[in-house]
Amino acid sequence: MEISNLFSIEGKVALVTGGGSGIGTMATEALVRAGCKVYIASRRLESCEAVAAELNAVGPGKVIALQADLKTEEGTAHLAKAMAAHEDKLDILVNNSGMTWGAPFEEFPRSKWDEVFTLNVTAVADLTRRLLPMLRKSATASDPARIVNLGSVVGTRPVSNTAYSYGASKAAVHHLTRMLSNELGSDNITVNAIAPGPFPSRMMAHITSDEARRKAMEEGVPLRRCGTPEDIAGVLLMLTSKAGSYITGGIIPLDGGLSALP
Repeated sequence: MEISNLFSIEGKVALVTGGGSGIGTMATEALVRAGCKVYIASRRLESCEAVAAELNAVGPGKVIALQADLKTEEGTAHLAKAMAAHEDKLDILVNNSGMTWGAPFEEFPRSKWDEVFTLNVTAVADLTRRLLPMLRKSATASDPARIVNLGSVVGTRPVSNTAYSYGASKAAVHHLTRMLSNELGSDNITVNAIAPGPFPSRMMAHITSDEARRKAMEEGVPLRRCGTPEDIAGVLLMLTSKAGSYITGGIIPLDGGLSALP
């Protein structure tokens, strides 16, 4: 057993959707600092380019910014074609792009159910399907290709009162993760989900930017804090390295203990 390189992913090729902000940027930084070549994509190209410029100054890996609107079938097709034009194979796919919406249930618009599910669930399935040929090319029994989906603690327990479509969509991501792990295991592809609790991000800015609301939220977390980039990095490096090569179908809680509350 060689412990020194157990968590090494140096030289791997990765794609992180939604890599221009929040947890996507945290994931990108972890992969870059571990020596990966990381493609990041979102609708806002300028955000991805800013992240690429910042992280390319750090290395040792490299970041390439791409633009893709994953709310549309044309957008997922465009991103898959762009990846195939740049690379022959793909080692790591991080399906991170997502959105939320909150409103009282009786006022919740159907359009926002559709929009949230399209990006949070349909796009994950569609992009994964389109990238399977590239993932299969990199996959071996001893070093599988890796798919990591971003779920959420609200897909496990109903801790949010108004984000109905978001919570339901993340529960769907968790179940899709389990289904794909069964489907793709014979191709030497692992499929897992990280289910974060509160992390500083654009999606949580309405809470984390207000000191009183942030403190109240942290007091509801058993570990009494929000997540950090290092928390994302630790789980992601485990799932994408030799250390996690026998883990598939897992929904990894990264929530400070929220999902274990009675």
